[in-house]
Amino acid sequence: MLLTCEAAAAAPERTLLIFGDSLSAAYGLQTEQGWAALLQDRLRDEGYGYTVVNASVSGETTAGGRSRLPRALEQHKPELVVLELGANDGLRGLPLKDTRTNLESMVSAARKSGARVLLVGILIPPNYGPRYAQGFAQMYQDLSTQLKLPFVPFLLDGVALDPQLMQEDGYHPKAEGEPRVLENVWQYLRPLLKR
Repeated sequence: MLLTCEAAAAAPERTLLIFGDSLSAAYGLQTEQGWAALLQDRLRDEGYGYTVVNASVSGETTAGGRSRLPRALEQHKPELVVLELGANDGLRGLPLKDTRTNLESMVSAARKSGARVLLVGILIPPNYGPRYAQGFAQMYQDLSTQLKLPFVPFLLDGVALDPQLMQEDGYHPKAEGEPRVLENVWQYLRPLLKR
């Protein structure tokens, strides 16, 4: 018992907050099949002392996330925030200016709390025309450059167009696609981690 307490005191856990929508909330899957749960397993297996808190909510927009984030930051005091929001804004055709403002506000709030941020980009189908879809994709790149943020260019890279890896709705990965989603995040997240 004493050794356990000493070990725990020597290596305090850090918190990594995943703040997203259904793409991070394991929509249609068992929680343990989602990339967030797979991330916790990998962090443990590779000796990183992080606890993953997945505060993702299916259907969340950037406006909803902006209102929810301050409480999550106060409650969990994360060292790192993986910010994965915007897909629902895009699918609803919401103004890009508003989405961008909300994302900027969330990055600012996370940084003010002392957390570093990994921004996760998403691409949307051209339902609202190519101009909107291209502007949506560019928004993440521009935010990354402007705010000097590391970012994942496309969360579902290598997954979104593969029917073997996507659920029938065409928006959410199957369990078989989640390991690839994790790899997409991991390559940008790993340099931010501390031992």
